[in-house]
Amino acid sequence: MPELPEVEVVRAGLAPAVTGARIDGVEVLDARSVARHAGGPVGFEAALVGRTFGVPARRGKFLWLPLEPLTSEVSTGAVSTDALLAHLGMSGQLLVREPGAAADRHTRVRLLLDQPQHGQIEVRFADQRIFGGLAVRPTADGVPDLAAHIALDPIDPAFDASAVARRLRMRRQGVKAALLDQTLVSGIGNIYADEALWRSRLHYATPGERLTQSRALALLADVRDVLDLALAEGGTSFDAQYVNVNGQAGYFAHSLNAYGRGGQPCPRCGSIMVREAWANRSSTRCPRCQRRPRGIAVAGNR
Repeated sequence: MPELPEVEVVRAGLAPAVTGARIDGVEVLDARSVARHAGGPVGFEAALVGRTFGVPARRGKFLWLPLEPLTSEVSTGAVSTDALLAHLGMSGQLLVREPGAAADRHTRVRLLLDQPQHGQIEVRFADQRIFGGLAVRPTADGVPDLAAHIALDPIDPAFDASAVARRLRMRRQGVKAALLDQTLVSGIGNIYADEALWRSRLHYATPGERLTQSRALALLADVRDVLDLALAEGGTSFDAQYVNVNGQAGYFAHSLNAYGRGGQPCPRCGSIMVREAWANRSSTRCPRCQRRPRGIAVAGNR
C-alpha cells in the first residue's frame, strides 16, 4: 500500500499539471472506483465537469484536489467547499497523460482537463486491485470529511512531536501498532515503521508506556528521517503497482535496512535479520539490535 512518501510524490507531481485546470470531461470506466461518491458515476461526473482544481493537498495517505467555487456560487454567496478525494488503496495510480496517449492498464476513471499553461491533459486513475477510489466530498477547514479523523503526519509543518510523544507514552500497545494508528500519527505503514524501529533499536512490541519522553522523541525523529529519505528517492517500489504521475518507479527499496530483509545480515551489527508474524502482517528486525522487551510475549519467527 502506498504510504506517505509515495502519496506525497504523487501529490507533488500532480500540482503543476492540475492546479488551475478546468475539468472539461469525466469518464467513469468502472463504477467501483467511485463507490465512495454518493451520486454514483452520473453524480460524480456532474459534480466535476466545469469546475477548476486548486492546489493538491495531502494528509497522511489521503490526497485531495480542492475544487474552486463556481462563478454562479460566488455571485450568490452560496459557496461550496468540495474536493476530489483520492485514496490509492493497494494499487491505485494517478497518471498524467496527453490526450490520445496509449491506454494505461486498469484505468478506471479519466479526467480531461484544460490547463492554462499546458493546454489539454488527461489525468487517469488506474487501480488493478480496486481497493482505492475517487469521490467528491465536502471539506471543513480545507480537509475532506473522510480524512478529518486523520492525524497530522511527521513532515507536516504543524506536527507537534512533543505532544505526539506524550500520547505515545500513554499507550500500553506496542510501538509499531501505535505508529500505524492513523489517529495518532498519519502516513506510516509497515515499510517505514520497520525502518524507523530499526534506526531506533526498538522491538516492535515495546509498549509505548515504557518509553521515556526523550526516547519517544528520538523515535519520531527517526520516522521523520526515514520519510524524508524515502521522499528524496521517490518512494518505495517493489513492483509496477506504485509509480509516480509519469509512470516511474521510486528507488527507496535499494536503501532499506530492515523491511523485506529477513535472513540477511543486519547492516549495523551483522546479525541475521528475522521476519516475524505480526498482526496479520510481518515485522522484520535485528534480534541483537532490537531485543524483545522483558515480560512481553510475541509471535515466533516465520
